[in-house]
Amino acid sequence: MTTEASPAASCCSTTSTEDPENGRESLLADAGCCGGAAGPRADAEHQHGYIGDKSGYLTRMKRIEGQARGIARMIDEEQYCIDILTQVSALTRALQTVATGLLDDHLKHCVLDAARMGDEAAAQEKLQEASDAIKRLVRS
Repeated sequence: MTTEASPAASCCSTTSTEDPENGRESLLADAGCCGGAAGPRADAEHQHGYIGDKSGYLTRMKRIEGQARGIARMIDEEQYCIDILTQVSALTRALQTVATGLLDDHLKHCVLDAARMGDEAAAQEKLQEASDAIKRLVRS
């Protein structure tokens, strides 16, 4: 299943696809979003909420990447199941921390900015995006 978000709905259009292997939905951001590779959009002055802590997020993601490689190594070395599950749990928690931080930044910046602009429809769409993101986080 693939759907396109309305360009007016958000400064960042996304494409939603369902991965047939695991049945989960993935979101792919538009490369032209907010001055991305395809060039700036009309609202390019908007910065995503996470920009203020971008280096912190990148550091966390590199640590998570290392944790995932460590788990693969544990499996390759045929380590004890419970030890691997403990590491999987730690990795999951680390990803959840990143996700909730991004969600918090989205609410405090993107949603709040849309509300301040006075465009009720845009603000409602940002709130719906946040609500949908929360639903995905709760499901995972």
